[in-house]
Amino acid sequence: MTETIRKLPSDQDASGRTLGREEIDCVARAIESGVLTSTKGAFTKKLEQEFAKLLGVRHAFACSSGTAAIHCAVAAIDPEPGDEIITTPITDMGALAPILYQGAIPVFADVDPRTYNVTRETIEARLSARTRAIIVTHLFGNPCEMDEIMALAAERQLPVIEDCAQSYLATHHGRQVGTFGAAGCFSLQQGKHITTGEGGLVVSNDAAVARRLFLFINKAWGYGDKQPDHYFLALNYRMSELQGAVAAAQLGKLAGVVATRVRLAERMTRRLQGVPGIECPAVLPGNGHTYWKYCLRVDGARVPGGSPALGAALKEFGIASAPRYIQKPAFECQVFRDQVTFGKSRFPFTLARQEAVDYDRKRFPGSYEALERVLVLPWNERYTEEDVDHLADSIARAVGRL
Repeated sequence: MTETIRKLPSDQDASGRTLGREEIDCVARAIESGVLTSTKGAFTKKLEQEFAKLLGVRHAFACSSGTAAIHCAVAAIDPEPGDEIITTPITDMGALAPILYQGAIPVFADVDPRTYNVTRETIEARLSARTRAIIVTHLFGNPCEMDEIMALAAERQLPVIEDCAQSYLATHHGRQVGTFGAAGCFSLQQGKHITTGEGGLVVSNDAAVARRLFLFINKAWGYGDKQPDHYFLALNYRMSELQGAVAAAQLGKLAGVVATRVRLAERMTRRLQGVPGIECPAVLPGNGHTYWKYCLRVDGARVPGGSPALGAALKEFGIASAPRYIQKPAFECQVFRDQVTFGKSRFPFTLARQEAVDYDRKRFPGSYEALERVLVLPWNERYTEEDVDHLADSIARAVGRL
């Protein structure tokens, strides 16, 4: 039977992005100024000021990517080689490589299989005397249980880094993510809520952390100091003025982008109620989800073949989806499995406790269940109500067939 094919807007091209005349005008002004470095230009500074104001934080810095933002945050807490940083196994490698580059050991905590996020309980199970920090990832725009996690961190005197790459304007009890920990990290990559193609932002309310963030972005050169020097080992993670110009225009559209995504997600959830074997996103009480993606939890006992089968069935309706999101937990990737780092040294894994690098799947029941059941649907602010209804109807029909 031939199904109705509806071409959905895509965040990989103009159909699903808010890029337009505002961005073009800002880029033109940057080019006409002849100043394309953010150390002397106006657009990146404006972006930083406006983003800090939007989040209600004291300090915001633009950088070259979301990975750079995480790297800056890890460097700001300055771990000793062999220190442990607790994080999630359901994340992009860009959030993990910076830990290794700073000589620390990523220690993976399990996740709640319904929210896909780490919890106080799963973090606490991985704490050790060598734990130096905690990284929490607000996956898909769904906030972690930050009050509980921050209470644990305070008890243990551990800094928390928030990976907010997918969670612009998401809230926990009315407070924006990225403002709870020592640093909050955001991405401006092509598919995020707002984009410059590649780019990042990192924020903090802590003056000492902010100083380290600023320096690490700038090769540890003390711009503005009376006697500047390169104070420690650091990289050039600066954003260009061209990116800053695009981001400054994009930032003004963020509130509308989020509002549209949330409104349409609520419609999607209503439309999917009662579809057998399908659970809509689980949002903790007091949290505000901002839907980088819309994720289904598929019960393989009721939907034969589970999320892979449903994903394949949706292709007949012209709908691309991502069963499992990532195919395996991060610790199963070769860089961790074979400890492939700097030459043949295996550093910093050579400094690790055996338990810290024990990736026995029995430690991670929630992670494996989460990946087994999740089906990630495309989502962006250019969807219409008709697009959402097409998605929901297609899912219901595909489930019915399976």
